[in-house]
Amino acid sequence: MQGPRYKVGIGQDSHRFLPSDSFKPCVIAGLIFEDVPGLSADSDGDVVFHAICNAITSLTGVPVLGGIAIELCHKDGITDSQVYLEKAMETLGSMKVEHVALTIEGKKPRMQARNLEMREKIAQVMKIDVSQVGLTATSGDGLTDFGCGEGLQCFCVLTVYY
Repeated sequence: MQGPRYKVGIGQDSHRFLPSDSFKPCVIAGLIFEDVPGLSADSDGDVVFHAICNAITSLTGVPVLGGIAIELCHKDGITDSQVYLEKAMETLGSMKVEHVALTIEGKKPRMQARNLEMREKIAQVMKIDVSQVGLTATSGDGLTDFGCGEGLQCFCVLTVYY
């Protein structure tokens, strides 16, 4: 009998910050960060949930952000990226998530103190254990627009088995 088969997907997302006088909240991994403006996007701009959606698309071929999310946003007015991620999870079919690894680059906000809280939220939405979620954040040391504080970037590596 053959054991489980594994596949690995990769996803990325990035958005610029809105002007500092914007009223849109900054949402990262489903949590609101008060000390920075929101991200420029039709949706809430959650780069973490968007990167996971893109990693799922790389596994399934189903265009989540390029299809499902656009319809939810423009047709139904849904801008909550948690809904997009929940829909993306449905496209996995019989594939089960083994691990999700994420890295965020941005000078602001400071995220280390909320690392566990973000991991818990990701695990809750994906219906996996928090031990299956890895998350790192780096300032980027001013080497990119993200490291200079212009926005946020997130990369995701998603391992599934079936």
